[in-house]
Amino acid sequence: MRQKLSLFLLGISLFSSAASLQAQVKTDYDHSAAFSSYKTYSWLKVQSGDSLWDDRIKQDVDSQLAAKGWTKVDSNGDASVSAFRRTHDQKTLETFYDGFGGGWRWRGFGGGNAMATTTTDVTKVGNVVVDIFDTHTQKLIWRGTDTDDLSSNADKNIQKLAKDLNNMFKKFPPK
Repeated sequence: MRQKLSLFLLGISLFSSAASLQAQVKTDYDHSAAFSSYKTYSWLKVQSGDSLWDDRIKQDVDSQLAAKGWTKVDSNGDASVSAFRRTHDQKTLETFYDGFGGGWRWRGFGGGNAMATTTTDVTKVGNVVVDIFDTHTQKLIWRGTDTDDLSSNADKNIQKLAKDLNNMFKKFPPK
């Protein structure tokens, strides 16, 4: 019985950990903006704290916008694009209980026989925000945000960025 319960708790823990590894991509936009009137764009700035990542973000966003028929110009595009990236450590407490009791005498976890082990997991999380403004009014017309767990492997992070930005621009421009 204990072994089944322990395996069940382990399964739940693994499932919740896997779910947290999924990127969270969200978009929002100005519903009154006429996206069909935007054909060109210029970059305002990219800020990531790392010039390598600045270039990667710019390149991936350029590729997404080009696929949507937008043309990049050096200045005075119909729209202006800005991107921001930051990373932070996210702490998660995980508690595993062992020694479950059963029957009528069960009080909480094991009626005094339970052992609890709590560990702190630290996960590096990256956030990317891409904003698109109407150049003439300087009004925000579209925002995409991405929150994703980062790997210690830079190549994996580069692939995640490209995949996440692809998901971010999947329904761009809004109808």
